Amino acid sequence: QVQLVESGGGLVQPGGSLRLSCATSRNIFSLNTINWYRQPPGKQREMVATKTSGGRTNYADSVKGRFTISRDNAKNTVYLQMNSLKSEDTAVYFCNTIGTFGAAWGRGTQVTVSS
Repeated sequence: QVQLVESGGGLVQPGGSLRLSCATSRNIFSLNTINWYRQPPGKQREMVATKTSGGRTNYADSVKGRFTISRDNAKNTVYLQMNSLKSEDTAVYFCNTIGTFGAAWGRGTQVTVSS
């Protein structure tokens, strides 16, 4: 069973930055597509960023140019660098991956953008 653990969330002012991390104990991120999702208060979960095993990335239009997804295979960790944060980025952020083990989700980390 694959366990994912997110960290790095918190309270930040508009225009600020945060870096989220998603760690696992298994070497799976280099082999599978990894995704960051978020769920704003009262809304449905939405995809934020994707990185394939081959390195291709895709971003939601709302975060293009501000967010960057990356991975460190040696550390079995995926990152989401978030810059120029806006109040509408407030959400619980989840990492996700799908492989032969099925779909794995973390429990999420809260990001609040507010002055």
